[in-house]
Amino acid sequence: MTATTDTAIVIRRANDDDALALRRLAQLDGTRLPGGDMLVAEAGGEIRAALRIEDSAYVADPFFPSRALVGMLDTRAKAIRRTTTSRLDRVRTRVSLWGALRQRASETSLML
Repeated sequence: MTATTDTAIVIRRANDDDALALRRLAQLDGTRLPGGDMLVAEAGGEIRAALRIEDSAYVADPFFPSRALVGMLDTRAKAIRRTTTSRLDRVRTRVSLWGALRQRASETSLML
């Protein structure tokens, strides 16, 4: 099957009924299926790509032009992460990262 401009694409959360199709997709891709909360992209009624919302790990059908599907899944996953992560959590993460970078910089300058 080839992708055409009129192929219907559906982006949705994976559910228990998708388990068999997701395992098949991982086998086609030659990788392990990422666990956790997943999004799937259906094209022509078949799951062609799946992406873990948490960190954008994905599997895709290597026999289908799925690069654009993975991009759409990633965009949707980022939107979900933005809405589920509170502003306070994001600030805490940034402060923690800045502190670690500052610590690393101070240790590096001592070694010079």
